[in-house]
Amino acid sequence: MKALLVYPIFPPTFWSYEKILELVNRKVLLPPLGLVTVAGILPQEWEFKLVDRNIRAVTEEEWAWADVVIMSAMIVQKEDLIDQIKEAKSRGKLVAVGGPYPTSVPHELEEAGADFFVLDEGEITLPMFVEAIERGETSGVFRTTEKPDVSYTPIPRFDLLELDAYDSMSVQFSRGCPFQCEFCDIIVLYGRKPRTKTPEQLLKELDYLYELGWRRSVFMVDDNFIGNKRNVKLLLKALKEWQQEHQYPFRFNTEASVDLADDTELMELMVDCYFDAVFLGIETPDEDSLAMTKKFQNTRSSLTDAVDKIIRTGLRPMAGFIIGFDGEEKGAGDRIVRFAEQVGIPTTTFAMLQALPNTALWHRLEKEGRLGAGKYGNINQTTLMNFVPTRPVEDIANEYVDAFWRLYDPHAYLDRTYRCFLKLGAPKAHPPAKLPSLVDLKALAIVIWRQGIKRDTRWKFWHHLFSIIKNNPGVWEHYLTLCAHNEHFLEYREIVKNDINVQLEEYLGNYPSSDDVVNDKEQLVA
Repeated sequence: MKALLVYPIFPPTFWSYEKILELVNRKVLLPPLGLVTVAGILPQEWEFKLVDRNIRAVTEEEWAWADVVIMSAMIVQKEDLIDQIKEAKSRGKLVAVGGPYPTSVPHELEEAGADFFVLDEGEITLPMFVEAIERGETSGVFRTTEKPDVSYTPIPRFDLLELDAYDSMSVQFSRGCPFQCEFCDIIVLYGRKPRTKTPEQLLKELDYLYELGWRRSVFMVDDNFIGNKRNVKLLLKALKEWQQEHQYPFRFNTEASVDLADDTELMELMVDCYFDAVFLGIETPDEDSLAMTKKFQNTRSSLTDAVDKIIRTGLRPMAGFIIGFDGEEKGAGDRIVRFAEQVGIPTTTFAMLQALPNTALWHRLEKEGRLGAGKYGNINQTTLMNFVPTRPVEDIANEYVDAFWRLYDPHAYLDRTYRCFLKLGAPKAHPPAKLPSLVDLKALAIVIWRQGIKRDTRWKFWHHLFSIIKNNPGVWEHYLTLCAHNEHFLEYREIVKNDINVQLEEYLGNYPSSDDVVNDKEQLVA
C-alpha cells in the first residue's frame, strides 16, 4: 500500500513567523508531528511519502503514485484541507482524514468527499482503518471513546520530513490536561487525565532525531507539559543526563500551566535540561473572568509573582491572552497590556474568545442561543468572535486591535523584552561554542540594520543590547533572537488591524447596534 501523507496550509497566524523564518532561510516553524506519528503506527511494510504544503505543493507524480491519501488538520487549516480532499478525489484517490478538526466536526468534511474518517486517537482507530483497507472496503468511520496508553506509541517517522525546511522539531511526551477551562478543546479531545510516554521512549525519539542530524530547537508540544508532575520529573532527570552525554544538541521549549511557578525543583530541572522558554496560558489578569471560564489554577496566587518567579529561574515566558469573556468589564485590552508590561512578557499571543466545537463553552452558548450560525472558531488572531458576547462586539474588537497594536509597537516591545532579560536567570547548560553560520550572520546583520540603524529604535536597540551584555551576559544571544522576532510581529499587527476592521465594518453593516443581536436570537452573529 502506497500512502501519501498531505499536511494542509496554515493561513498567516501569530505563530507562522514568516518574517523570522525568511531571516534564517527556513520555510516552516514546526513539522506535522501528527502525520509522522501516523506513519509510525501504520504497517511499516507500507510505503510512505509526506508533503507539507506549507513547504511545497503535491506533484502530479506524487498524486499518481498514491493508493491512499491521508490528511490531518487543525481548524485553522480547514480551507486547504477541503481543497486537498477535492484534489485527491478528482484523481480518483481514496482519502482518509483525521486529527483535531475532523474529529471535532466530521460532518463538515462529508460534502468534500473524504472516504475514511479516522477520528479520535490513532493508536486505536488506525488499526481499524487498516483492517478495513485490507478487507477491500472503500469508506468508513472509525471512532473510540477509549484513551490509548501512549507508552506503546511507536517512534514517529521523522525521516519522512524535509528537515532543512523547519526551524524547530516537535516531540510529544504527554496528552491530556487535568484542568477544566471552559473554552479549551484539549480536554475534549484528549481527556483530563494526562497520559505520558516513558522517559526511555522519549529519549529514543531524541536519539532518532540526533541520528538524522537534527541540531536545533525541539518543541515539546504537550498542551500542558507539567500535567503529570511526577512523570515529567522522571523524564527531566533522564533527559538531563542525555543532554550532558550528547553535549546539549537540543534547546527545548514547551507549554505549561502557570502553577509551574509553585514547583522550584521542576523549573530548575527544566533549565538544567536546556529548556529556555515556556508558553503560559494566562488568558486575562481579571480574576472574575478567570473564574467565569473555570481557569481556577490562575486564581490561586498572584499571576505577577508566578511569572516573575518563572523568569528569574531562567525560563522566558510566552503568554496567551484572550479578550471577550462573559461579564468582562470595559478596558480589558488595557488591563492585558498593563499586565504584560508590568511583568515583562516579550511574546504575547492575543485573540478574541472563540467557542470551539464540543467544548463546555460551546455547549453553554448553544443552550443560551448565542452561537454563530454554522461558524466555528478557528483560533486565529484575525477573526471576530463566533458567538454573541455580553458586551458590544465593536467595543471588544476595538480594544483588541488597540492592545495588539500597542503590545507590538517596536519601542514597547524592545523595552518589555529588555526588562525581561535583565532578570532572566542565566542558562545552566553550556553546549560547546561553535562558529555562527553564514545564514545566522546574515540574519543578525539584517536585524542590526533595521532595528539598530534604519528605524528610530536605533538608540534604544544599542543601549539595551550593551546593557544586557554588561548586566546579564549569559542571555545576550537569546535576547537578540527575541529582538529579531518583532520583525514578524510588526507586519502581523498590520494584518490583525486590517482584517479585524474589515470584518467589524461588515458586522456593523448587518447589526448597526450590538443590542440588535443580543435582543434577536433568531439572527445569530457569525
